[in-house]
Amino acid sequence: MAKAGNKSRLGSYVARSATGETYRAFVPPPLPPKPPLDMSRLYRPLDQAMKALGGIDALATLLPDVSLFLYMYVRKEALVSSQIEGTQSSLADLLLFENEEIPGVPVDDVEEVSNYVAALNHGLARMKRGFPLSIRLIREMHGILLRGGHGSNKAPGELRRSQNWVGGTRPGKARFVPPPPELVGDLLSDLEKFIHDDAQSLPVLIKAALIHVQFETIHPFLDGNGRLGRLLITLHLCSETALAHPILYLSLYFKEHRQLYYDLLQAVRTDGDWERWCEFFLDGVSEVAKQASGDAQTIIALLERDRARIATIGRAAGSALKIHAYLLKKPYLSLTKAADELGISVPTVTNAVMRMVEIGVLKEMTGRARNRLFAYTGYLAILAAGTEPLRGA
Repeated sequence: MAKAGNKSRLGSYVARSATGETYRAFVPPPLPPKPPLDMSRLYRPLDQAMKALGGIDALATLLPDVSLFLYMYVRKEALVSSQIEGTQSSLADLLLFENEEIPGVPVDDVEEVSNYVAALNHGLARMKRGFPLSIRLIREMHGILLRGGHGSNKAPGELRRSQNWVGGTRPGKARFVPPPPELVGDLLSDLEKFIHDDAQSLPVLIKAALIHVQFETIHPFLDGNGRLGRLLITLHLCSETALAHPILYLSLYFKEHRQLYYDLLQAVRTDGDWERWCEFFLDGVSEVAKQASGDAQTIIALLERDRARIATIGRAAGSALKIHAYLLKKPYLSLTKAADELGISVPTVTNAVMRMVEIGVLKEMTGRARNRLFAYTGYLAILAAGTEPLRGA
């Protein structure tokens, strides 16, 4: 039940019929919420979230190569966001797939995650060249996201022309029915205007929280809405220079609190309770930012420790250090591929890798005599935290 002061924040319902039953589709009001947000509830979590964000950017300057950290962090985000939607891939599956090895789950699942990586990288690259965060860019990313895998038959890059719903087998029994398709274009246009409305005095994190819910509520595509809605958070923060590097991703937090996440999205629609959603969102930013900072510090310590160990192995140390740097981008290593990509002979790579196995930096994963695969297990363990698939969820 909506609070009395929140009734003007509520959207409207329009009746529609399909296959002999009538259902009600929800149409959200434009942003920002009216009456305005009660910022007295949000100043404290907002301050904590902004400090945590600043800690990420400061720590990024200490990383030996922030691009390599981002390379792996983007993959972690792609994996977790796709898991929320039901894929069963693990981090190992994704990295093996990218290394042209066989993953442990159906290829469609892993291809879906790989497409997410490509869509995110496309969006970031376009924005870096000055292209605005816009519906056009979101549609481009959607086309990449659904170009293969399970959603390739769900109109990639195209706004939906039919009714969709969330939960249940048909609209009349659904947990939530988004706006009718003929209203999607205008609703997205209003959202884009809000994104670029500089007259709004809302803090950037609050604005990101509002944008995410509005996009999820409009649900403009037949598939991929959740993943794109989560991507919008990071894209908005980057476009507003609140993040120097795209390191902050909230999918892990949403995954860990997924029922509350869904309940709070719905509470905005049914009760106009934007404040509770924003509190949750800001708490998530603080938690995820601190986790990212901790991961970066742990990785820095691991790299320093392992480089010191490699320095003790004698003549093979020079080649081993090159291989160690290579492992940050490809923590699963094939001897022949590494030799080819590093421009080092296979015997030299083999000798260095075996020395790295002896000192515990690498571990052989296949047990085979030929076509062996080695893993940088310490590095993978840090990155894989929280990425276990939601089995049976």
